[in-house]
Amino acid sequence: MEKAEYRKNASDMIYLTACAINGKTPKQERIDNLDLPALFEVCQNHILTACTAYALESAGVKDNDFTQAKEKSIRKNILLDAERSRILKRLESERIWYMPLKGSLLKDWYPKLGMRQMSDNDILCDGSFRAQIKDIMIDMGFTCEHFGVGNDDAYFKQPVCNFEMHNELFNVANIGRFHEYYENVKDKLIKDENNEFGYHFTDEDYYIYIISHEYKHFALGGTGVRSLVDTYIYLRKFGNSLDWNYISDELEKLDIVDYERNNRELAMKVFTFKPLTPEEKKLLDYYVLSGTYGNESNMVNNKLQRDAGGSKFRYIFMRVFIPMNKIQAWYPFFYEHKWLIPVLWIYRIFKGIFAKRKQLFGEFKRLLKK
Repeated sequence: MEKAEYRKNASDMIYLTACAINGKTPKQERIDNLDLPALFEVCQNHILTACTAYALESAGVKDNDFTQAKEKSIRKNILLDAERSRILKRLESERIWYMPLKGSLLKDWYPKLGMRQMSDNDILCDGSFRAQIKDIMIDMGFTCEHFGVGNDDAYFKQPVCNFEMHNELFNVANIGRFHEYYENVKDKLIKDENNEFGYHFTDEDYYIYIISHEYKHFALGGTGVRSLVDTYIYLRKFGNSLDWNYISDELEKLDIVDYERNNRELAMKVFTFKPLTPEEKKLLDYYVLSGTYGNESNMVNNKLQRDAGGSKFRYIFMRVFIPMNKIQAWYPFFYEHKWLIPVLWIYRIFKGIFAKRKQLFGEFKRLLKK
């Protein structure tokens, strides 16, 4: 799809999403000019298909693709809720502290069931029980998709249950000050009242975490429109009761004050149908063209400017000879046996050439165009 067409359909998606989350019926003139197949493609890229489906249905538009996406979202939310409840009960019985994260909470503040589509559920757990949690998940019928690398372990159970069990919120390889800030995260948590080992953030700290998580994606490869919807939904529910002086002080520590302000102001304008400034339109375009999880072009450009100071030679050097914090996060064996790091360099080169050739060549092709 050409960028002009993509932007047009993204504009329709944003308008319909705003209608859905605000309980408004879309105007007929906007409905009459929709290209439903193209709109569906863009909505899938931003995981806003179910939300858009609710808006279309309110205007009397029934489309099989959108209806199926909404029904699948509802079913997946129900299945994830049930499975998460079972997992938390098991963690309780094993006396392991935990805290559900991100979408598993946010989805309940959307107006209707399934309106926020879920890719997975994230749960923060006591990192000292990482291996035991793996045994628990396997015993509960999950298969382990990856373990022991980074700050989470991924598990899957048929038909649609994806869970990421986090031992920490951010790893040492993440950009910014997030790992240091959240290193002793339990000190920031409040004990749940209705269980023995569950915890939660204050409303302020949860908002700070949401913004920190989104910034991680925004500054790497980009993040999509759904992150703006999440911000709007959260602020609509809690915004008037939040301690903004505390939030401002903590954002200052994380060096994301400007990002939070721009993100917040953009979200509130977009989903209350307010006109945007030229700068805000440019920022929204970054969200629109990023898709939910960002894209390779953004990643290359952001790394080139931020990490390599605009130098293509330095960019290539840093991709081959990765810094120690990335080795610590993604290659713990070599971090523990540092004398073997030259072997890692050779391994990465051969892996790139033979196992990820297409991805590697695509990355350097984008680099040469910068």
